[in-house]
Amino acid sequence: MQGRAFNGEQAEGGMMFDVTRTFRSLLTAAVLMLGLSALATVARAQQVVVIVNGEPITALDIEQRAKLNQLSTHKVATRQEVLDELINEKLKVREAKKWGLEIPSSEIDTAYASVASRMRLTPEQLTEQLAKSGVNASTLKARLKADMTWPQLVRGRYQASLQIGDKDILTAMDSKSNDSVGYDYTLRPILFLVPTGSAETFVEGRKREAEALRSRFQGCETGISFARALKDVAVRDQVVRSSADIPAELRKVLDGVEVGRLTAPEVTKFGIEMFAICAKKESTADNSPIRRQVRDSIMAERLEKRSKQYLQELRRGAMLEYK
Repeated sequence: MQGRAFNGEQAEGGMMFDVTRTFRSLLTAAVLMLGLSALATVARAQQVVVIVNGEPITALDIEQRAKLNQLSTHKVATRQEVLDELINEKLKVREAKKWGLEIPSSEIDTAYASVASRMRLTPEQLTEQLAKSGVNASTLKARLKADMTWPQLVRGRYQASLQIGDKDILTAMDSKSNDSVGYDYTLRPILFLVPTGSAETFVEGRKREAEALRSRFQGCETGISFARALKDVAVRDQVVRSSADIPAELRKVLDGVEVGRLTAPEVTKFGIEMFAICAKKESTADNSPIRRQVRDSIMAERLEKRSKQYLQELRRGAMLEYK
């Protein structure tokens, strides 16, 4: 009996030893796998793919940027496309530094926070989200740095050639079918006050009163005085607005109303609002909407063209050593 008991204890002890040994083996294997993964990452970080004017681009740099681009564009770029992008950024930042232009880290952090804000995240949350996708925050910051640096450098170096003259604008405007004339509107806001939480019947009644004023309003000189005499009606100070600064829909509304008349009543959170159009004068040429659009379009086109030429020059003069 004692012998059998002794043998049973040995068997139980052996089983426990086997379980412990198996656990240790699995743990060792897991540690080895983690170690190998870390070593692989280190190896990629040390594996130089190309040296750009003495600055290395590693396999890890390419891998990180490829993941970031896929996250931001939802497209998979080829390895060569990613590599070209990184080479271009190295050249841009290096060239800017040569001319004394270097974006401070604080500005890059601000831009990073702005990206996070547009995604309704804090910078810390954005960093966490990137990490979940295998992207280091420094990868995004490097791209932001290049994006912020390059336009400033191009504008600074080629300011003279980017100047836009009246002749350039007029030539471009001649090819446009849009009306190039802009207007300055002199407006008087008129508000029929409606208390918050008023019944719908009350609101409708105030709208009818506003429509009645609109039908009688024949000019700002007499109409404004008449509106001021009405109960619970506020006539606000005169404002002048350029059509260049007004949304297209509102411009259409104002253009459809004669000078000296009121726009249609509109329900706002303060009450029923209308605008008296007291004057409408043609804007100066520099202030028309189409002129501003043409100027911006020409500037964007010239900046892009000069940017491409500049980058091509840098690529031709670059020392690229592929490994």
